[in-house]
Amino acid sequence: MIWPIDLAILTLVVIVGIGALMVKDLLGAAILFGAYSFMMCLLWTVMGAVDVAFTEASVGAGVSTVFFVGAVFRTSRRTKD
Repeated sequence: MIWPIDLAILTLVVIVGIGALMVKDLLGAAILFGAYSFMMCLLWTVMGAVDVAFTEASVGAGVSTVFFVGAVFRTSRRTKD
């Protein structure tokens, strides 16, 4: 394992995770959650767990992100700003 790549991916995972928690927009949070799942997929791949990475990519970054974005578009705001 190449530790600079591991450190770079881990740093991006932490930054994207904090960004997903701190953003106020629901669509932005859903997209950042998808990016977080993709970064975790890369981290699993670098660690050699290809089966876990494939599951994370298909379920975490793929299906659940589509469901979150669809749910955001189907909701309406109560107040008009």
